[in-house]
Amino acid sequence: MNPSAQNTLASARPIHPWVAAGHGAIRFGVAQVTAMDDWSAYLEVVRAAEALGFDSYWTYDHPVFGFDCWTTLSAVAAVTSRMRLGTMTTCVYYRNPALLARMAADVDRISNGRLILGLGIGDDTHEFAQLGIAAPPLAERLQGLEDAIQIIEGLWRNPTFTYHGRQFHVDGASAAPGPQQSHVPLMIAGGGERVTLRQVAQYGDVSNMAASALAGNAFTLDDVRRKYDALRRHCEAVGRPYETILRSFLNLTTILAPTHAQAEAKAATMPPPLRELFRTSTLIATPDEAIEHYRGLIAAGVQYFMTSLWGHDLETLHLLAERVIPALNDVNATAAITSPTRRSWWPFGGR
Repeated sequence: MNPSAQNTLASARPIHPWVAAGHGAIRFGVAQVTAMDDWSAYLEVVRAAEALGFDSYWTYDHPVFGFDCWTTLSAVAAVTSRMRLGTMTTCVYYRNPALLARMAADVDRISNGRLILGLGIGDDTHEFAQLGIAAPPLAERLQGLEDAIQIIEGLWRNPTFTYHGRQFHVDGASAAPGPQQSHVPLMIAGGGERVTLRQVAQYGDVSNMAASALAGNAFTLDDVRRKYDALRRHCEAVGRPYETILRSFLNLTTILAPTHAQAEAKAATMPPPLRELFRTSTLIATPDEAIEHYRGLIAAGVQYFMTSLWGHDLETLHLLAERVIPALNDVNATAAITSPTRRSWWPFGGR
């Protein structure tokens, strides 16, 4: 597809109702970074998240480490009724895009139209090797993401579809019946200012990044602002309104407790290699510290937060729902969010 045709599609992409519904409110989604070791406990967190009013539930795509997003999400879709359900994020190289289109359409139908399709290029070449999949260079993986988007959405829009890309191809393929939604929101993960955020502007409904080299390199509030400025420029270049894209931010692990010492004690149960891997994007805090952290990100332009729990941590879930989210949506706190003299509490350890 030539650039002018891509720009036409981008400018014509309507704002998804779920994106529009969040304007003026701060919403949270939940994930769990514990492998599927105890389905009953895992499901207890899912059901608690829905009962407490969380907006969405997300699953990871690291099958060799205990996270297969599609089997898990299929089960979660069948036992929930309100929350949006998303993949954080599914690697376009782990499954053929035509197969991925089929799986995503099925989960959307099982969930009665609640799917958010999160796509990425894969961030762990060791995992590629363990799965017996060649990991192309970064530039080729970015092109593969673009091919996959064309194939997935082409299969959903057409009875049969043919596409010959640089990385992926389909010939007369079909994914009928497609999703229940006429427009499945597409989340593109990463913060690359030249290519990834251009792809968000062209194809995405949600931009997601984190304070991690694995998820966009948004280590500081200045990084977040700069990346959003880049996204705005890409939107202008393709003729798309900036506000049609939801700006989300991920904490790879969130651990809250009434006191900071109690939060640190829970964090100490994480295996050291995992804690080091997530160090720059782990929030260990009291509710008041968490509120300050999120307010800084809101001032930088974030609209939506995705928070991952370590273990089946119902305490963190309750503190977020009952203490943190109401404070962030308190209209009387607007001055605290926007005040240029207020110094935000920023817990991450940098690069």
